[in-house]
Amino acid sequence: MKKIGFDNDKYLKMQSEKIKERIDFFGGKLYLEFGGKLFDDYHASRVLPGFKPDSKIKMLSQLKDEAEIVIVISAADIEKNKMRADLGITYDVDVLRLIDAFRGYGLFVGSVCLTHFASQPSAVAYQKKLESLGLKVYRHYPIAGYPSNIPFIVSDEGYGKNEYIETSRSLVVITAPGPGSGKMATCLSQLYHEYKRGIKAGYAKYETFPIWNIPLKHPVNLAYEAATADLQDVNMIDPFHLEAYGETTVNYNRDVEVFPVLNAMFEKIMGESPYKSPTDMGVNMAGFGIIDDDVVREASKQEIIRRYYSALCQRRQGIADEEECFKIELLMKQAEISVDDRKVVSAAKVKAEATGEPAAAIELPDGRILTGKTSELLGASSAMLLNALKELAGLDDRKELIKATTLGPIQDLKVNHLGNRNPRLHTDEVLIALSICASEDEDARKAMEQLQNLRGSEVHSSVILSHVDKNVLRKLGINLTCEPVYETKSLYHK
Repeated sequence: MKKIGFDNDKYLKMQSEKIKERIDFFGGKLYLEFGGKLFDDYHASRVLPGFKPDSKIKMLSQLKDEAEIVIVISAADIEKNKMRADLGITYDVDVLRLIDAFRGYGLFVGSVCLTHFASQPSAVAYQKKLESLGLKVYRHYPIAGYPSNIPFIVSDEGYGKNEYIETSRSLVVITAPGPGSGKMATCLSQLYHEYKRGIKAGYAKYETFPIWNIPLKHPVNLAYEAATADLQDVNMIDPFHLEAYGETTVNYNRDVEVFPVLNAMFEKIMGESPYKSPTDMGVNMAGFGIIDDDVVREASKQEIIRRYYSALCQRRQGIADEEECFKIELLMKQAEISVDDRKVVSAAKVKAEATGEPAAAIELPDGRILTGKTSELLGASSAMLLNALKELAGLDDRKELIKATTLGPIQDLKVNHLGNRNPRLHTDEVLIALSICASEDEDARKAMEQLQNLRGSEVHSSVILSHVDKNVLRKLGINLTCEPVYETKSLYHK
């Protein structure tokens, strides 16, 4: 099993206490910006082994009687169908998923805010869809000169033009499907409107990354830069904190850039700002949860490599640019790593070269590495998956888990009835076939029981996998990377 480098219980205790302390400091009303993901935070769980993906939402559910959620989504992201890579769904669909999930925890979702709204057709249609579902929707608009033209921003022509979001609870949590959605601007806009209405309110930020009390070039912080390479975010020493306290802390460029705006807001509300730096704004205690720095460093280096391969494949698919790949290459140099530090990469390449066909390799949580090759019956990832299950179940590698009498009808259905040219089985089809065989075959049943033990495995494919295979591996909790090449020279790839 993989080593643990993070104490989740210690972290949650400290984090909960810190947030309550900040609520008490402001009294009345607090806008709490939640950076990253409230749940399903798989990036945090990968770079901080021991961190549980749903930690933050469980903590927040303890405050559900006084909290409400406002979900922020950029109209520009709606227009370009921006995807959550970890879930394989667009941001606009993820908002609906988030609402259902929050409600499942007993949390009240008050409204959705469309930021950067400029009458984009997709955003207009999306608002109508949300309203038809009974949700309140508000619009926030682009502001010229943001974030440098403070007098204009903090005026009726700036924040004043945004629609005021009606809220009813003392703790207002501002969250979003992903970074760059405009969460902080939404909080500041709300503070401006609250001030105009004579309502006392405050602001704090809960951002897991970058971690402020570890070194700037720590692999955890470099991995955050890799994860947000498309936004061109840059980690940096907080100059305001250094000047005010003589202490070195880490923040990122967008918070540093917007800090003068926040100061101006608080000066209008209270006469002076309660914060002297962007670091002061935060309530993040993640750094105190690290209990094995070596484990966390290695996990973060592996995440940087995964992000690099993801960017390469997205560039090949035309949805990422050279700058994103170049930035992650620089981060890899800073972390002193290369793709060769990902063991499954060389294993997959060697297998592909030996067979002359696409291949895949898997590193199990205990370090064992197995491969899969392309055959007439199975794709490489399907073969690899079966080999891994046989290994975990202690079965002979030569054991035929799926009978030909089961494979034949599936291939006939694919080719002769569903119009597929490729008769080879994808991973989802293999698992369905295996589950059918498990009802009669003891070895197949043993193999199926090992699916849960694949979680945390690493996989590399010598070609870009289909969406079907990617989704199956993701659902199994497997971390996937692919070489940025297609299996065929066709122009259309499903």
